[in-house]
Amino acid sequence: MFSAMLFAIALVAMGQFALYYWRAVFTSVASLPISSRVLDAAQVDEMSMSGNDFMKLLSLHNLTPELKAGKSGLGLVRVYYEVIRRAESLFGGVSPMLANWAEKERLLCARFAAVQIERRLQANLIQAASIRSI
Repeated sequence: MFSAMLFAIALVAMGQFALYYWRAVFTSVASLPISSRVLDAAQVDEMSMSGNDFMKLLSLHNLTPELKAGKSGLGLVRVYYEVIRRAESLFGGVSPMLANWAEKERLLCARFAAVQIERRLQANLIQAASIRSI
């Protein structure tokens, strides 16, 4: 009984650590600068960027090819965006503070997508340059 309880506590602690780690990586990537070419391609202004721009950036991300082996998809971020969007639609009218928090989180998702697009473009340019040099 004690070992089962200890195992459950360890699983919960590991899950909490994994969630906090993912959140830290997510916010650090989203805080990186976004290049003007990504903003121009998505027809988004950095100063007026909002959480609603995530879908534009997601479609642009789907159009950019992935040439390298590492995966830089937006699957988990897309799920997180949808959870936040639904929470905002359900509880945003009741709590303006929750609506404000949800918009900030959706903006982080949009910024994360823009940074991922920039990373893909940079990797593709490097790969194309290495192919040309052969």
